[in-house]
Amino acid sequence: MKDKSWIKIASIYVGTIIGAGFASGQEIMNFFGKFGFKGLLGILISTMLFCLIGSIILITTYESKINTYNQLLAKIFGKNICKIIDFIIILFLLAGYCIMLAGSGALFYEQFNINHNIGIIIMAITTFFTFIYSLKGLSLVNTIIVPFLLIVIVFIGGIVIFNEGIDFNALNEINSLNNDNFILSSITYVGYNMIPSLVILTSISPIIDKKKNAIKGGIVGGLFLGILSLFILMPCLILYKDISSLEIPMLNIASYSSYKGKYLYSIILWCAMFTTAIGNGFGFIKRISPLFKINDKILAFILSFTSIFLAKFGFSNLVSTIYPLFGYISLFILIFALIKFILYKLSNSH
Repeated sequence: MKDKSWIKIASIYVGTIIGAGFASGQEIMNFFGKFGFKGLLGILISTMLFCLIGSIILITTYESKINTYNQLLAKIFGKNICKIIDFIIILFLLAGYCIMLAGSGALFYEQFNINHNIGIIIMAITTFFTFIYSLKGLSLVNTIIVPFLLIVIVFIGGIVIFNEGIDFNALNEINSLNNDNFILSSITYVGYNMIPSLVILTSISPIIDKKKNAIKGGIVGGLFLGILSLFILMPCLILYKDISSLEIPMLNIASYSSYKGKYLYSIILWCAMFTTAIGNGFGFIKRISPLFKINDKILAFILSFTSIFLAKFGFSNLVSTIYPLFGYISLFILIFALIKFILYKLSNSH
């Protein structure tokens, strides 16, 4: 299985990015759905960028023997700027973990009429037990959950596409209402997702055994993200009039062929929150542990326990205030890193 490490790498990459926003359909609608047919081209652009950037980060991690994201940031930005960005990313990881706990609470309450606190505590306990097993736990969970997410989302989206067909005139109608730049939106979407990707992909060097597997992991992970995005976007566009105003469009789409689909998709949503929570939490622990010389397992307990109280600020409150802010910061880091990379290549070519 060791030569198949690219499967683990790709699964971890996908699991880190598929959070509540992605799986709910809300993110995909905001960044791509409002452009109609052009949104499909946007998915293609973002998929290529995910493949490219994921592979670059993984190759750099393998070749430079990097263990944490701050080692890579120090190479790109220098030590002083790196300290500021490092602090921002630590806050992002903590916030991201708390948001997924809050999301679990909201899901339990809204879909199953179970107290918020129970949903939050269950997420805290399950993530804590994953953290105890460190990279092995992260790898195992993602290798099991990501294929499950892929199969169910493709199946649900496929049923709608097969039964309804694709009305390209309706897609062009949506596009005529929104003349914004779909290319910029696609690039912003990738930038928005690159902080968690950067953190996790630079933390998994022990399972990157070959440069070939680093490239395959990045490309396959990027392609999986593209397929998932496509099978969320297509049914959302087909049923646009019914779901465009909903907070969780995919829950409505999952009920398309059977009312029980809603409950199945609630499990999918929770799994998506779980993979993102362990990604953010794992990144936070790996960064804080050497800074404060705290044992990983003790830090995992402190993080899981204290986040129960932080998560009570509420899912929508945390998402609406924190995500846009970090999205812009993430995009700035990505653009700056690409400029530095191009300048470095140009200076070496002379």
